[in-house]
Amino acid sequence: MMSVHIRPARAFDSGPMARLINAIVARGGPTATHPPMMADELLDWMALSTVWHLAERAGDVLGFQWVEPHPDLPATTCEIATFVAPETQGIGIGASLFDFTRKAAKTAGFTHIHARVRASNAGGLIYYQSRGFERLSPRGDPASGRPPVQSIAMTYRL
Repeated sequence: MMSVHIRPARAFDSGPMARLINAIVARGGPTATHPPMMADELLDWMALSTVWHLAERAGDVLGFQWVEPHPDLPATTCEIATFVAPETQGIGIGASLFDFTRKAAKTAGFTHIHARVRASNAGGLIYYQSRGFERLSPRGDPASGRPPVQSIAMTYRL
């Protein structure tokens, strides 16, 4: 099996990355993004942040990740998004992406990375916890009488 290569994502990657997001959503994947994602939308997002990494094997995009400032977060905290092709989940692609993203975020001057994960996304919650993220918002408790938790906020200290 060929090894996975991690590199900075570039404008020419926007088409394959949009197709990956759309494939995840089409399979019912737990993401906050709704189809169809267009390549030009990703290009607009890429213009806002220089910290984008892509995982590929033999020219095929297997996943990507980015961090960017968020207006509701302190200037030293960036928000993260991660997408990995369903058929390649569980083989370390997300972990490899995070190694690169974490270092780049620190170099960019961030002190924390914030993740907001849908409460129904068990795989995403496990992924971020395995990378060292800590929950900021409580786990949903149906017996509490409160409305169900829609998403879980998590943070990683760089």
